[in-house]
Amino acid sequence: MSAALERLAELLREDDSVIADHLSDPPPDAPLGELVAAGPRAAAEPAEYSLLVEAVREGYLLHYGEPRVVRGADGDLRLLAGDYLYAIGLERLAALGDLEAVRELADLISISAQLHAEERGDGATALWPASAMAVAAGGSESHERAKQELRAGREGAPDAARESARRCAAESGLESALARCAESIESAPLG
Repeated sequence: MSAALERLAELLREDDSVIADHLSDPPPDAPLGELVAAGPRAAAEPAEYSLLVEAVREGYLLHYGEPRVVRGADGDLRLLAGDYLYAIGLERLAALGDLEAVRELADLISISAQLHAEERGDGATALWPASAMAVAAGGSESHERAKQELRAGREGAPDAARESARRCAAESGLESALARCAESIESAPLG
């Protein structure tokens, strides 16, 4: 079972909030967290990076998809829980002092919200692995351009995000981890 998702569920149980009543057993893997934890930027705290990125992903799924840990919550609670999980992830990342990654995940959250509001969820699907690579191994000019293109709604922007992630993974030796992450995100059902 995924240590990151298990830890996230434990953290939410310990919180003793209304979310605790809606926790389920997490799925057996968390390729997004595993990808970030394997990156050179997360080398000092791989388990923490895995947890915090999975918290942000769970927040996103509560807003736009099928969550893995928090289940059975009504629409209002899903939105509040999603925001709470975004905050948990960003707070833990800020505590690590990784302001570059905080900015990256904040961009990911805001761009994803814009893309879903504009019914361009395919762009958000492409952005997640690219942003995970930026947190794991560092950003690049091509990644920043891809985010700008996604914001502007340019044709081919999702492919640009995928390509920036592939280039970063190749440079970092994370190709197989990126492939597992991208496959899990591309195949995950979104609402």
